Amino acid sequence: MEYSVITTYRCNAHCQMCNIWRNPSRIEEEITLEIIDKLPAGQKQVNITGGEPMLRRDIEDIVAVLHKKTSRLLIISNGYFTDKIINIARNFPDITVRISVEGLPKLNDEIRGIKNGFDHALRTVLRLKALGLKDIGFAITVSDRNIEDLLDLYHLSAGMDLEFTTSAKHNSFYFFKNDNKIENMELVTEEMGNLIKAMLNSKRKNRHLRIKDWFRAYLNLVLLDNMRGEILHFPCGAATDRFFLDPYGKILACNGSEEPWIMGNLKESDFDQIWNSEQARKIRDRVGKCNRNCGMPHTVAPSMRKGIWIPIFWVIKSKFRLVLRRNLWLG
Repeated sequence: MEYSVITTYRCNAHCQMCNIWRNPSRIEEEITLEIIDKLPAGQKQVNITGGEPMLRRDIEDIVAVLHKKTSRLLIISNGYFTDKIINIARNFPDITVRISVEGLPKLNDEIRGIKNGFDHALRTVLRLKALGLKDIGFAITVSDRNIEDLLDLYHLSAGMDLEFTTSAKHNSFYFFKNDNKIENMELVTEEMGNLIKAMLNSKRKNRHLRIKDWFRAYLNLVLLDNMRGEILHFPCGAATDRFFLDPYGKILACNGSEEPWIMGNLKESDFDQIWNSEQARKIRDRVGKCNRNCGMPHTVAPSMRKGIWIPIFWVIKSKFRLVLRRNLWLG
């Protein structure tokens, strides 16, 4: 199982596709270390996110609590607070870090509404690399607003030996948005196709990252299908393989629903009581009937690993098509 801890709804960025910054959580209401420590241990992956998690004064203590609960602790940040992230990495050198950017410098700073945001993000990545951190990367929220920077950002990541992950602009309670939409789907399909082809033809020197690119190509096909409103390749793992803890202690099925799908509150109950409750069963029923077709990597990836033969077959077939100089099938 995997889970994400939304440490805060406070954020120093003013992103166009997200209104969290307009709806910040209050410091005195945010989950404490004692509440976070009630989360289950022995998990495959735990994510620390926000808002901007580096705004928590006790972020290093949060990392210490969650580091004991998983073999892979992932911090998602906009990279603005370089010193904080570096201090954490010094104390926990096996963590994973993804720095969120929306394109190259000019476009990133415009979309994220944060002066010199890309400069801070890049500086953080460079210092993490200098520190010897192994699993670092950029993450981008794809839309027709930044699609023309997508391939360049991937090549920058590949050239720096960084991971590169994508998600799609969408609406949910989590983003406090209901008016996000893709205006130019034709352009998005073309540029996503170029990214998928580049990943299948990955020229990375690191064999591990090269193979990961092949399977990320498949994840990007799932993402493209999501943006085109097509049927998901895998069942959603929300509330079964994955859940979220929000800044107020609520256990949520996911962060993509129109309103919060609350399974219970850690301030009132233990995790096992919540996970096995009648309310949790009702939420899982709602997930099973959900037609939002999010296709977000964090909900698709666990299911994809269960049915790994599907992406394996797609990768082999697609690479053969490229060798034979045939058009890549994106249908």
